[in-house]
Formats: sequence, structure tokens, C-alpha cells
Amino acid sequence: MSDPELFERHPSNPILTARDWPYTVNAVFNPAVAHLDGETLLLARVEDRSGISHLCVARSRDGVSHWVVEPERRLLPDLASEAERYGIEDPRVTICGDEHMIVYTGYSNVGPLVRLASTRDFREFERHGTVMPPEDKDAALFPRRFPQAGDRWALIHRPVSTLPRPGAQIWLSWSPDLHHWGDHTVLLPAREGGWWDAHRVGLCTPPLETERGWLILYHGVRVTTAGSIYRVGIALLDLERPDRVLARSDEWVLGPEAPYERAGDVPQVVFPCGWLLGDDGDTLRVYYGAADTSICLATASLRTLLDWLERHSS
Repeated sequence: MSDPELFERHPSNPILTARDWPYTVNAVFNPAVAHLDGETLLLARVEDRSGISHLCVARSRDGVSHWVVEPERRLLPDLASEAERYGIEDPRVTICGDEHMIVYTGYSNVGPLVRLASTRDFREFERHGTVMPPEDKDAALFPRRFPQAGDRWALIHRPVSTLPRPGAQIWLSWSPDLHHWGDHTVLLPAREGGWWDAHRVGLCTPPLETERGWLILYHGVRVTTAGSIYRVGIALLDLERPDRVLARSDEWVLGPEAPYERAGDVPQVVFPCGWLLGDDGDTLRVYYGAADTSICLATASLRTLLDWLERHSS
């Protein structure tokens, strides 16, 4: 008997599109998510018709409907800087103390790089500069320091390499102060051959602490004669030493199937950047970009995901 689908798409998908924005844009997708003042808050990537992206807040009481888009709550690219000359995109939000730390991609004149900002209210943002130089993206912070690793912060990110073989692997780096980073190591390499994640991999959502370890979603890209397919897998990292991988799914858990995932500006893409765990401690709400065009929602059981991973780990 085959396993049931682990993620259930919301029947209202897409829950947000460019038509919901009060100003002219081309597409909205790849949102980070936070819970603030009793509401679900999305920090969405918004691509305007120039092709440049910025980040904008949309909020909802139930996290599904009646979204309020707030143009005054935006993180705009610093177009005068080298690091953000061609826009900013794909944020991940991690709560560290009383601050929301936003790790996002800045597009410089020499390629994508990892940037860091912080906010308490998603109205005022403080930039903390470039964390990783080009070519690097798909990054997120862990929410706490790790005493077993020298009381340091950890960051997952995805640089691109050419040797010993071309591709993009998921790396982990350490920092004592969120400014100086070192002890870089490969965390999850792209597989080889015909695997669903053989071409390149990258982090999706920020790490989620569970009793069994840090759960992460990551995307894998398979290149076919018809183009690339972006699918999502899961992995589990050690609670105290997140550079140790405990399990990695040998199958994808979410892939483009619905029409709004198969057709769009970049077809055949599901790309989560944020998730929230419900008050029941089990229900996960995963917010994702579909085909680089719209924002969608899927739900899953945390317990079911962890149990499934035990049976489908390579």
C-alpha cells in the first residue's frame, strides 16, 4: 500500500496573487512567515514590472483569507548599493529573542548574496549587511546559539561550486556574533545520477526544533529535457550539533502537481520559504511560492512527517 500524501493543499490556493496587491506588480511568491500580534504575517517577495523584487507585508487573522496587504510595511532594495542593485528576494524569518531576524537574498552586480536584517514590528527594518558573498542564497538562521559548538550561531546557506563537480550544495557555517562566519562545511550535498535532487539543493524553510532534532525542508532540482523541476524533501539534524545529519528523505514530499504550480513565470516549481507550527504542536502550515507567480498554502502533521522520515531515509 502506498503512503498517503504528506501535505494537503488548501482548497483556496493560490491564497494570494498579484491581483491582491494595491499597486501594480507582476508576481508575488516565496514568502517568509511570522506570527505577530495574533495574526499570520507574510513577508512576500513582490516582483514589479521592471523585474526588480522587494519585500512586502500581508497579514491575516486566520492565515488563509481576508489578507490585508500593507504597502507602507515594505523592505525595499537599496538600489544605490552594490549588494542590492538588482533587488532583494526570498526571505526567511527566524525569531531570536525579541527580534525577527530576516535572512534574504540580495542581487548584486556580480550575483546573488546573503543579506541580514532585523525587525520587531515589520515596520522598521535594520540592515546588518552582507553575510555571505556571491554566489550564495537560500539561507536561514537557527533561533539560538549552540553551547556544544562554542556558544555560536549557525547559518544554513547554499553557495555554488564548480569543483570537484559543478552544482549547489547546502552548507552550514558558524559565527560568534552574526558578523564573522567560519568553519564552513557541507551539510547536504546534491545527489548524483537520476535522483530527484541530483542537480542542486537549497534550504526552503528555517529549521524547526522538534524533540527528535531540527527538521528542515529543502528543495531539490532535477533537470529534464523539458526543463527544471523544483521539489521539496525533508531532513533531520542533531539538536545540539546541527552539522550532523540524522536523516534525509530519499523521496520528495511535495512537488508541482496543481495547475498553478505547473504553469507560471517559472513552471514546475514549489518553493516554501516559511512555516508555522499550530497551537496543537502538530499542525504545520507551509507557505510557498508556486511557479514564481503566486502564494499558496499546504498543511501537514509534524508527527506524521517525522515518522515517515524514519522509514524513508537514505
